[in-house]
Amino acid sequence: MVKLAHISDPHLTLPKATLAQLLGKRILGFQSWHLNRKNIHDPAILAELVADLQSQRPDHIAVTGDLTNIALPSEFAAAGKWLEKLGQPDQVAVIPGNHDAYVKLPWDIGPGTWQKNMQGEYAVSDTELDNGFPYVRLRKSVALIALSSAVPSMWFAAGGRVGKGQLENLKLLLPRLRQQGFFRTVIVHHPPLPGQAQWRKALWNAAELRDILVEEGAELVLHGHNHRHMHEELKTSHGTAQVFGVPSASARRTKHKPAAAWNLYDVRREDGAWRCDVQVRGLDTDTQQFSELRHFAVKFD
Repeated sequence: MVKLAHISDPHLTLPKATLAQLLGKRILGFQSWHLNRKNIHDPAILAELVADLQSQRPDHIAVTGDLTNIALPSEFAAAGKWLEKLGQPDQVAVIPGNHDAYVKLPWDIGPGTWQKNMQGEYAVSDTELDNGFPYVRLRKSVALIALSSAVPSMWFAAGGRVGKGQLENLKLLLPRLRQQGFFRTVIVHHPPLPGQAQWRKALWNAAELRDILVEEGAELVLHGHNHRHMHEELKTSHGTAQVFGVPSASARRTKHKPAAAWNLYDVRREDGAWRCDVQVRGLDTDTQQFSELRHFAVKFD
């Protein structure tokens, strides 16, 4: 049995920035934060979520991107310290989101700051051009396959793309891990299926990713980005893939988006087949405490 926790889009507090740093696209994010987003993303809520998550004692934690807001070097450093408090690097797997690629930035002062949280133990070929993605972590019966969809984009766009090399490796990894008996869990920031987000916020090559998943199969696909509870089933050549998205880990409830929540997946073999119990835990806006919102099981053909 493996207990896998999934959180996303914590959007840690935006620190001060110089005028030079705000030249270009960052000015949009800076204005958005001070006019709106700082009233949504609350560090106290995020702290309560982390306390609730740690109380459940998961075996592993997946953080599916958007730790920062406008990709300032100081944001990446602060996020690194937050990750240290979340858990040990070998317990916490991280991928970047579109906000973590808000502008083009050298890898070592950007998401590369979290490199120890983005390392696997399973041999993957030809990942140099994609900063080490995909990487694979093996935890008991679960194989966690981490993709990066974070690419700098044009003004007023927040979409992403999984690189060609990543997709080629994914197509090789999925059947290999299936044959070796692993429960395959793919993590990516953007919703992985066509139509799950409007174009300017979408995974722009979602059809390519979907086609690989349909051909080679996966058990779980976890994402963030939309700041909503999401669950879809994808029929594949090797059974049903369960596709889940979670709200922002730091969000107050708004008119259009739910309050902060996270998912806990309890994976095990039962009668020769995979079973996954899903616990959705979220913020009760009356008590300001986290509790179970839903609990259900998914099975795999």
